[in-house]
Amino acid sequence: MQTGTVTTPFGRRPMTLALVRRQQAVCDIAAGKTADKWKVFRDASAAKELLQLQSNSLAVLDALLSFYPEKDLRQDAQLIVFPSNVQLSLRAHSMPGSTLRRHLSALVDAGLIVRKDSANGKRFSRKAGSGDIQDAFGFDLSPLLARSEELALLAQRVMASREAFKKVRERLTICRRDTRKLITAAIEEGVAGDWQAVEELYIGIVGRIPRTPTLGDLTGILDTMETLKEEILNRLETHEISANNSTNDDQNGRHIKISNPDSIIEFEPSSDKEQGERPSKTRKLKEPLKAFPLSIVLKACPQVSDYGPGGAIGNWRDLMSAAVVIRSMLGVSPSAYQDACEIMGPENAAVAMACILERANLINSAGGYLRDLTRRSDQAEFSLGPMVMALLKANAPVQQRAG
Repeated sequence: MQTGTVTTPFGRRPMTLALVRRQQAVCDIAAGKTADKWKVFRDASAAKELLQLQSNSLAVLDALLSFYPEKDLRQDAQLIVFPSNVQLSLRAHSMPGSTLRRHLSALVDAGLIVRKDSANGKRFSRKAGSGDIQDAFGFDLSPLLARSEELALLAQRVMASREAFKKVRERLTICRRDTRKLITAAIEEGVAGDWQAVEELYIGIVGRIPRTPTLGDLTGILDTMETLKEEILNRLETHEISANNSTNDDQNGRHIKISNPDSIIEFEPSSDKEQGERPSKTRKLKEPLKAFPLSIVLKACPQVSDYGPGGAIGNWRDLMSAAVVIRSMLGVSPSAYQDACEIMGPENAAVAMACILERANLINSAGGYLRDLTRRSDQAEFSLGPMVMALLKANAPVQQRAG
């Protein structure tokens, strides 16, 4: 709501209630208050979007602050600067006069400076007999001191928002990569399903990412992409279970039992009669299921968490889902991984894949390496324990430094 006008060197500007309140706030600065002028400037720069300022407006503010001789803005100091347009333009990187006036007005509207005009609109100062400035007309920097805490909070909000944006963008990048690999793996391995439609859905989700996305844009797209990834993982897991069922029924005389969604997959030995009929195909597990606490596995193999649902692993089912992704990424054939599940047990096979991922740069063929581990496990020549403990020891210094 307009309450009148005020005459400035650049014409008559409307006097608003907001401007009156800002000018009043300048008079209410606590006695003895000080603030580093360049810290306040950095806070204002960080919060420029919230203040609705452009970079050129900040360049003009920087130039104005350069005319204030002291480092700290002080409540008991003369906070009015009075450069001419020519001087101010030079310190603002030779900004044209019309542009300079526009950005000075923007700083006033943002409540960072206040005009203190003389009767004739000129900027100057009057000095007392002692030589000290008695009165000055120009641009009052007091709002910067009055709002120093507010500007610091605005800057913190912006930085927190940027950090949240960065994390969501990284999660979306990882989720996109994993989903793309899962679709490719499903097509290459002939998993039943309309994967062309799934791929088109994936492309459609990616196509929704704006050229300049906001945090809200990325959050919504990430939720959709994670839902798609979870659905693909469920299909692949169903395919793996079906393949294991078929192989176990036809070859091993074993069956798979899933007691609840978070349970481990257990292989039950066949009856004595069946063992007598097919002794060469019946094996006992060389290691108990879940030989290690999950927390130990995750400390020994920190990279595996990136491949869990939502970029984290909270239970053994998550670890086994991550192992399916890693198996495909490292080029391990389904049959090699299935053999490992049969000999070691699904949990231990997943731990083996996590260990292989940690040492991927030292292993020429992940599939061949897993088959060798499986063969040695079947002959009681290999245990995951030493491998896990070695990785735990190797990664301990890294984790301590990160902490």
